[in-house]
Amino acid sequence: MDFNEQQIERYSRHIILQEVGVEGQEKLLQSKVLVIGTGGLGAPAAMFLAAAGIGTIGLVDGDVVDLSNLQRQIIHQTKDIGKLKVQSGKETINEMNPDVNVITYNTFVDSSNILDIIKDQDYDFIIDGTDNFAAKFLINDACVLAQKPFSHAGIIRFHGQLTTYVPGENAPCYRCIFKEPPPEGLVPTCREAGVLGVMGGVVGTLQATEAIKYILGLGESLSGYLLTYDALRMEFRKIKVRHNPDCGVCGKEPIIKNLIDYSRPVCDLKSGTLKG
Repeated sequence: MDFNEQQIERYSRHIILQEVGVEGQEKLLQSKVLVIGTGGLGAPAAMFLAAAGIGTIGLVDGDVVDLSNLQRQIIHQTKDIGKLKVQSGKETINEMNPDVNVITYNTFVDSSNILDIIKDQDYDFIIDGTDNFAAKFLINDACVLAQKPFSHAGIIRFHGQLTTYVPGENAPCYRCIFKEPPPEGLVPTCREAGVLGVMGGVVGTLQATEAIKYILGLGESLSGYLLTYDALRMEFRKIKVRHNPDCGVCGKEPIIKNLIDYSRPVCDLKSGTLKG
């Protein structure tokens, strides 16, 4: 593709990187990333993907902007309160970078729609920015069944974690690490636990980094590792995790052939456990 003068200037800091260059920027502009959840994790991830020049970004969320979101969900502003989150996100992205084609899905993912959404634009990479275990296991299973790479992340209080699943690498999926959702009530709700607002920025931008690296074929991903972050200690830990041959969805003899809708925990303020 031919870059115009504005694009050359906009992406100049990428283009001068030997590892990216013009060809790499072309890959980014031709790529498609789906962000499920436009909250604390999905908001910064989507904004940095847009700034990087990801050509097509899908935004999935069935919620509206609430005042309590603005402490961490930086893709939304005070003027957006009451607006659909996907619409607010689309407007913010296009104001920042009109090169990006933003496709919105005003819905929550479930077993009846997630595969259709993933296949809608044949997305190259999926980012899980959701805030509850039911959605996280659903996204994992859908991506494994559809053979799509994705980044999982979760944040709560002053802690965060993320990992990347890449099909075909014999690497662990989310279900290999966390076999099934925890019993209801075991993990604190957002009213009980809270979350430091900047946690989403730290962890969400790492998810965007994983997506960009995958698209460009650069470096080493978190496939096979769980990265944890403790903000109070300012400490990252990279933990080696292994593929479970008995995993119900990606093991040698998988028993999960159809997607499962687990019940979603409810919080007095917002639905969710790991606050995203």
